[in-house]
Amino acid sequence: MNELTPPGAAAGPAYEVLPHNIEAEQQLLGAILTNNDVYDRIASLVKAGHFFDPVHQRIFEVAAARIQKNQLASPVTLKAYFEDDPGLRELGGPAYLARIAGAAISAYAARDFAQMIYDLAVRRELIALGRDIASRAGKVEVASDPADQITEAEQRLYKLGEQGATERGFQSFLRAVTAAVHVANAAYRRDGGLAGISTGLADLDKKLGGLHPSDLLILAGRPSMGKTSLATNIAFNIARAYRRGLRPDGTEGTVNGGVVGFFSLEMSAEQLAARILSEASEVPSEQIRRGDMTEVEFRRFLEAAKALESCPLYIDDTPALPISQVAARARRLKRTHGLDVLFVDYLQLLRAGSAKENRVNEVSEITQGLKAIAKELNIPVVALSQLSRQVEARDDKRPQLADLRESGSIEQDADVVMFVFREEYYREREKPGDHDLEAMAKWQQIMEQVHGKAEVIIGKQRHGPIGSVALSFEARFTRFGNLVQSWQDDGAGY
Repeated sequence: MNELTPPGAAAGPAYEVLPHNIEAEQQLLGAILTNNDVYDRIASLVKAGHFFDPVHQRIFEVAAARIQKNQLASPVTLKAYFEDDPGLRELGGPAYLARIAGAAISAYAARDFAQMIYDLAVRRELIALGRDIASRAGKVEVASDPADQITEAEQRLYKLGEQGATERGFQSFLRAVTAAVHVANAAYRRDGGLAGISTGLADLDKKLGGLHPSDLLILAGRPSMGKTSLATNIAFNIARAYRRGLRPDGTEGTVNGGVVGFFSLEMSAEQLAARILSEASEVPSEQIRRGDMTEVEFRRFLEAAKALESCPLYIDDTPALPISQVAARARRLKRTHGLDVLFVDYLQLLRAGSAKENRVNEVSEITQGLKAIAKELNIPVVALSQLSRQVEARDDKRPQLADLRESGSIEQDADVVMFVFREEYYREREKPGDHDLEAMAKWQQIMEQVHGKAEVIIGKQRHGPIGSVALSFEARFTRFGNLVQSWQDDGAGY
């Protein structure tokens, strides 16, 4: 039985059945009023709203406000704040403060009481959320779509679950160093010396160190540069290399490659799958679209499709998704199948959660949302982005950070910004007339040098150097690969 009957207990039976523990609240408040240092130990876990009794909420609020100002919070100092409090008057007036302070057993158990109060508060919120879901589902309205209700309920549940993670606050340097050593150890043990997930492209891995958890990587380029092709190539390489096993820390999980989520807002899932199959089977994508394949090519195509059946690559081709939906679906994928890397093609096709006065603010909300997903799920997020047309007006067509559309927010929030550049694309459009033999010869010489080559220009990297990475590009299969340099032609390899 509870010693204290909460004010308003007679208001209805629902109040009686809600989980609560008045004695734990009294013990915690008494411990704080007896020893103010207790507050610092429980402040990150319990807030005023977690208390069941409204009077206890007000006592905690006033005590917390005084302690935060380095003022004493005791029955004597709090008495003036509660002289006219009607709720406290029902419990015996300010003398109640002295009673709970005197009844506090010991400060050492304060953390346990705080955890109990928090857990019961979460249970009450779950009950309220369940009732709200049932109430809204019962109202059949045109503006209330069931799918939207499910998404909103899922977001509220996830938010409620995230509240359980207490604030990290300061941590000792020893703890930070230990975490850094674990990352370095993982890199040392992994083939290729990577701390992150391998892209399958050796030179790009050397520059980036792989794709790192909690990083937002922007892959930008003008149309026809091969942004989507490079993203699908990397996604396929990661999914194909996926292996589960025992990690160095003793837990079971992904030890190589990863489970990949791909939001394709521009292309359908079938088109994206056709691109990946074109690369894997080495059958040109236009032939796959037309069905113009020889028997050998078609057999190779089917074999590649069969081999890729078990690849953990999940595609969502819903157009014009709001950033909140992207977050909700990514969380759902991580819960159901796991998630190690997320791709978004492309950033400008996402929608902000609410209407914004201008496009810059909208893109800022989207990039911040993508970065939040990366940190929350502890995965790398690779988002593709368009570049402005000002690139075309320059003699040197190599993109720069300033070419990013709405560049302020994208450049600021991203950990890595990469640009895809194929000089061959621009040189093809400079072909001189057949009558100018000298210009034609010079053009052909340049085309030989740039044919089948691409660059990934790293314009920003928080954890490493910037620079350029040379890759091969086979347009027929929309495939990027490792470029063999002239000094490697002797068969020395990497």
